[in-house]
Amino acid sequence: MNGKKNYHRKYFRTPFSAAYWEQAFSELKNTRALVFAALILALRIAMKPLKIPIAADVNITFGFIFNALGSMVYGPVVALLSGAVSDTLGYLIAPSGAYFFPFIFLEMGGSLIFALFLYSTDITPVRLILAKFCVNMFINILLNEPIMVLYYRDVLHLTTYQPFVLVRIVKNIVMLPIESVILMIVFRAAIPALGRTEFRVAGKTELDYTKRHIALLCILFVIGAAAVTGYVIYDYNNKSFSADYSATERLNKNREMNAWVLKEKTDLKADETVTIIESARSRAFQKEMTYELAIYRIDRDQYEKKHAEAEKAIAEGKEGAKAYTEDTLNGYSKSKAAKDDTLIRIGSATAITDKNTGEHLSMEITMSWNEESKP
Repeated sequence: MNGKKNYHRKYFRTPFSAAYWEQAFSELKNTRALVFAALILALRIAMKPLKIPIAADVNITFGFIFNALGSMVYGPVVALLSGAVSDTLGYLIAPSGAYFFPFIFLEMGGSLIFALFLYSTDITPVRLILAKFCVNMFINILLNEPIMVLYYRDVLHLTTYQPFVLVRIVKNIVMLPIESVILMIVFRAAIPALGRTEFRVAGKTELDYTKRHIALLCILFVIGAAAVTGYVIYDYNNKSFSADYSATERLNKNREMNAWVLKEKTDLKADETVTIIESARSRAFQKEMTYELAIYRIDRDQYEKKHAEAEKAIAEGKEGAKAYTEDTLNGYSKSKAAKDDTLIRIGSATAITDKNTGEHLSMEITMSWNEESKP
């Protein structure tokens, strides 16, 4: 298909015909379609790093907008190739982690679905919503999860990635109404604009909104806002704030809790006791922060041995040598404290503070040492 024929793309109700795919393959010879694909490719790569955070690990991105617009113009065959190039060039220009070839199928799959719904047909709000739903369901969830399992196993050599975890599925469901609204607004402006350029499309030259569509747009926006709000509250209620502590914050917080424990349990010795925050949780709209604490006794023989070894390694200039001090012990996270045999667990505690003022409200301590480990 040459440049002039670009104005006369055939209209199809569905992609299930030989003529549809003949036209889709002919786009590979259409100079204007290829130029538009190059423009879209550049925009997709440029927009990949950009995002607007709206909740924990939930972001509004912009690449899907250009992917949908491009797929509408140049069809499924060019869309597949564009997706493959987008993944490869995107990694080469802004690498993130190790390259893993199967990720290419995510980009290609999303482009293909948008093209099957939007190429050479009438664009309606319902088609846009269904297209984004299929991308979120079949690509972001059903295809992405097994690929991530393979990535963790074969590249990172880890088995910690669990597929089809409810939280990750919820994120895609939460974003669907918001992304659908964005597509409807963008396509409303883009389709008439494309109709006045050389990159014309088959079907209607504008995205018509009936009263029902406007009502649907409003409903989607409300659902999206409610879903995001619900997810934010859910995430807030279930997250441990201690996971986000910096090293300095963790050290200071652990020392604060240790001083509180020593105040409550006067039979414990200050120079032999370490308290580690295992979790810090608070429910939305409540003023209390609840800390789960682990109380440890320092094995002085082990400590002196490791301290001396660390000092020697530092003096000899060994690569990766680090100091091993009481600050090291007091700055541990839950997992590091549990693995260090210098620390002997002797009890646990639940502490409650005012999350706004930091005021200490209450603490319950349960000691579990035996005679051999009693300080």
